[in-house]
Amino acid sequence: MRFNSEKENMSKAKISIRFFDDREVRGVWNDENARWWFSVLDIVAVLTDQNDCTKTRNYWKYLKAKLKKEKNELVSATTQLKLLASDSKRYLTDMFDYAGIIALGKEFPGKKANRFIEWFTFSDESIDGKSKNKAYALFESSFINSIEAGTTKGLQQIHAYLFGGLYDFAGQIRQKNLSKGGFQFAASRFLGETLKQIEAMPESTFDEIVDKYVEMNIAHPFMEYNGRTT
Repeated sequence: MRFNSEKENMSKAKISIRFFDDREVRGVWNDENARWWFSVLDIVAVLTDQNDCTKTRNYWKYLKAKLKKEKNELVSATTQLKLLASDSKRYLTDMFDYAGIIALGKEFPGKKANRFIEWFTFSDESIDGKSKNKAYALFESSFINSIEAGTTKGLQQIHAYLFGGLYDFAGQIRQKNLSKGGFQFAASRFLGETLKQIEAMPESTFDEIVDKYVEMNIAHPFMEYNGRTT
């Protein structure tokens, strides 16, 4: 009975998944203290640009020990909640609330950390805020019905709508090679042909649509905000 109760509670849990530079930042709503809690490991992976889960955990272990030694109260602000792992099981993991995440970000000096904090705090004046408001407007407009679904042209139209006036490359297919976390996206000189092949992929079933979406993410046609556009 306890197992069934726990399973039922987890199935009802409110989950928030945000994306920063196409990296997942997971959050869980906790009814006991009425607030969102966010995965520390996800944030550390973002700020260290790390894809290796073991290295991410080791870095957080090192940083936690360092903060404790400095008598930094940040570590005591963590709580542990269950999150779904890659093996489809749920494990307890360190979580920070909103204030804790901002404090953690400040432990990572540099432009990326500043950009992350701006993104996480979110304001209507940030690029993330403006593009999100544009996304709401696009969804409610008649223009969305004229966009060619499943085509590169359609993606370019969406990207141009969301980031026009925010980036000078809005709607433009990238002309430079791009990699993140050691992963190399499609080479720019072959990108045009790659996108044609992806565009020709079938999309008549849910699984086919997912396959096409994954291939487009790997191709990474734009310099920034591919995740939001796709």
